Amino acid sequence: MAKIIGCVTTSHVPAIARAIARGEQEDPYWKEWFDGFKPVHRWLEQAKPDVAVIVYNDHGLNFFLDKLPTFAIGAAAEYQSADEGWNIPTVLPFKGDPELSWHLINSVVTDGFDITMCQEMVVDHALCNPMALLWPGGKPWPVRIVPVEINTVQFPLPSAARCYQLGEALGRAIASYPQDLRVLLMGTGGLSHQLDGERAGFINKEFDKKFMASLTADPAWVTRYSTIELVERTGSQGIELLLWLTARAALGSGAREITANYHIPISNTAAGMMLLEPAA
Repeated sequence: MAKIIGCVTTSHVPAIARAIARGEQEDPYWKEWFDGFKPVHRWLEQAKPDVAVIVYNDHGLNFFLDKLPTFAIGAAAEYQSADEGWNIPTVLPFKGDPELSWHLINSVVTDGFDITMCQEMVVDHALCNPMALLWPGGKPWPVRIVPVEINTVQFPLPSAARCYQLGEALGRAIASYPQDLRVLLMGTGGLSHQLDGERAGFINKEFDKKFMASLTADPAWVTRYSTIELVERTGSQGIELLLWLTARAALGSGAREITANYHIPISNTAAGMMLLEPAA
C-alpha cells in the first residue's frame, strides 16, 4: 500500500525563481531563506519519496477568471512549466503518475468532492518554485508529481473547513492505493501577504506564527475562521494558507515538526517553510 512519509509546506513567491536563476542563494537578503532548506535536503536523501502530491494554486495558466474550478486534480503523464508573466525561467518537465491521479480523483469524488479532472495541465511558479527549493540544481526531477489545484484567487473561495476535509479525503485515498509508493505531501503559498489595494505590503507575523504552530498542536485550529476573517488576518493573497492546511490534513491527525523556517520579508511577503512527519 502507498505510505505518506511526510509533508513539506513552503512559500512560492516568484522572486524565489529569480534568485535561483541569478545564483543569489548566498546573498544576505536570501541566505537565511535558502539555508532553511538544507535540513529538508538531508531528510529527502534519507526518505526517498517516489511521488509528490502537491497542493497549489494556479495563477492563470490553466484557469482564468472566466472559468475557475474550486478544486482540480491533474491526471497527465507529464507537466510542462510555463511563465505566467513574471519573466522567470521555465524548468524541466515533471513526470506525472496517471494511475495514482485517477485513483485520487475517483476516491475523493466518492467522498463527495466535485473535482475538475485535468488530463492536460501546465504548471507555474506555485508548483515549480517549491520543487526547485526541495531539489535544487536543475537536474531531472527525482519524483513523479500529482498536482492538486485549489482556487485562492476569486471569490467564492472554499472555506478552511472544506479544504481540511479535502485534505483528509486525499489522505484516505493515498492510504488505499494498492501500489507500494512513498508519498510526499506538499502545500505551497503564503504566508501573510497582500499585493494590492490599501493594505499592499500587509504582513501579520503573529498570526503566521500561530498558524504554523497549529499544524502540529491543533491542525484544525484555522478552520474556526471564515474566509473573510482569514483574509482580514492574512491579506488577500495570504489566503493561500488554505493550501498548507489541505496538505497538512492529508498527513493525518498527528504530526511532529522536523524543521521550520519563517523569514520576512521576501519581496513583500511573509515566507515560511515546515517539514512534518506523521506522528509515530
